[in-house]
Amino acid sequence: MYASIDLFAGIGGIRKGFENAFGEDISTVFVSEWDLHAQKTYKINYKDEFEISGDITKIDEKDIPKFDICLAGFPCQAFSMAGKRMGFEDDYKGMCRGTLFQDVVRICEYHKPKVIFCENVKGLTIHDRGRTFKVIKRAFEQIGYTVYDKVLNSKDFGVPQNRERIYIVAFRNDIDSSMFEFPEPVNSDTCIRDILEENEVSVKYYLSTVYVETLKKHKARHESKGNGFGYEIRDLDGKAGTIVCGGMGRERNLIIDKRLTNFVPVTHIKGEVNREGIRKMTPREWARLQGFPDDFKLELADTHLYKQFGNSVTVNVIEAIAKEIRKVLEDGK
Repeated sequence: MYASIDLFAGIGGIRKGFENAFGEDISTVFVSEWDLHAQKTYKINYKDEFEISGDITKIDEKDIPKFDICLAGFPCQAFSMAGKRMGFEDDYKGMCRGTLFQDVVRICEYHKPKVIFCENVKGLTIHDRGRTFKVIKRAFEQIGYTVYDKVLNSKDFGVPQNRERIYIVAFRNDIDSSMFEFPEPVNSDTCIRDILEENEVSVKYYLSTVYVETLKKHKARHESKGNGFGYEIRDLDGKAGTIVCGGMGRERNLIIDKRLTNFVPVTHIKGEVNREGIRKMTPREWARLQGFPDDFKLELADTHLYKQFGNSVTVNVIEAIAKEIRKVLEDGK
């Protein structure tokens, strides 16, 4: 049995991937997530006997139970000012003060788990000309870990979403991790059609005629300036773009769905419901784009759910990496 902790847990996507890979052989002993709405979705889907902890910076590492695996999808924003405020040195204690990443290192330096697993945006690898990423890897090495990293794309692992992320796996040095390899693509053939709701969806997901015109004008304005911003209608036989937590996230992944039979609005809209079948994907469809199973409960308002899935991870990719981690843990003792 491996004990794990879930830091910056969000709605538990990394945990879900590891539980899929380890089955009964993994148990979560500590969870930290400061966003209250994310906490609600987490609690609905995971029935732990302990409370979710909030701000990780306020938690003493000594108060965290002993664990073997650290899961940490630490926020990329933690590094937004780091390179500008102080020069990079290969010393996390001097460099990363005040960042949330430092808390991962602080906790793992004290507990010395077998494995540290992190996920972040691809841009982290080139932030401040690559120095930020160098510091992160060096920090793990300094506390006794062998570090592996690779950019993987969700669309190569059974979900139709073009989403590149950097994955970091660090094994404690007394574990022979020389056999570790990141997983190879396994199922690149999925398309948006595969994740669509089976039945007609609510009219509330269909855009109004006025909104469609607004989006068209907005896109035309940007195109006239040579910019690529604007709404996008995705081919059902193609892939979705990266889903993100806000802004144009939904409008960049519109689809045509002609199954609507009742065009009477259920929310206040300008104009009428468009007759072209243009709609946003539903939160359940976003959940599927991230590899969450259909028994994952979605009980909060759509606004929160879109943000949560946009911020989350692709479970399929996590599971594939976790299986490779498990091989090392079982063979490299």
